[in-house]
Amino acid sequence: MKSLPIQQCNLVLPGSNYEQTYRNKSMTMTRLKISKTLLAVMLTSAVATGSAYAENNAQTTNESAGQKVDSSMNKVGNFMDDSAITAKVKAALVDHDNIKSTDISVKTDQKVVTLSGFVESQAQAEEAVKVAKGVEGVTSVSDKLHVRDAKEGSVKGYAGDTATTSEIKAKLLADDIVPSRHVKVETTDGVVQLSGTVDSQAQSDRAESIAKAVDGVKSVKNDLKTK
Repeated sequence: MKSLPIQQCNLVLPGSNYEQTYRNKSMTMTRLKISKTLLAVMLTSAVATGSAYAENNAQTTNESAGQKVDSSMNKVGNFMDDSAITAKVKAALVDHDNIKSTDISVKTDQKVVTLSGFVESQAQAEEAVKVAKGVEGVTSVSDKLHVRDAKEGSVKGYAGDTATTSEIKAKLLADDIVPSRHVKVETTDGVVQLSGTVDSQAQSDRAESIAKAVDGVKSVKNDLKTK
């Protein structure tokens, strides 16, 4: 009779050291599984939070960039509108038979037209303003036109306009108060026009006083602006 092979089986005996070791290993494996699960959850949450933050940050950046682009486009649009209005007003003045437009300066800022320079009569000044107001896109007109004195049509008794302008510029340049580089001087038939920008009213008054003191100056139109 053949003997049957005896299969070895591992029995875990209650209370034995092997049982305790087995339990410890099982608990360790369970803890590892829980730790891995928690780590996976934390990583998923972090990725989701990071994605949401990145999305919000990108949206904020895009909105800010969009606002800057819109602002720039508005500025460009306003500049183009003002330039077009200025061109239309000049063309309308040139086409008018009773207005000597060559002595009229036209500037437009935010659809507000400013007319400056000289005309032969008050009627011409009023007509020029009327023409400018009739141009499409103009919201208002600032009248800074000057009427030439018919009795003093020539420059007799006055220094030449060029010489007068040069002398005023030289005196402004030598003055310690007035920022002469920001002051524009124009002289027509002895009438001086000051324009530009200065820092204070005191500087504006000083520039006007210097211009009036020059020989050959009939009057001074002070169009200087303060910051």
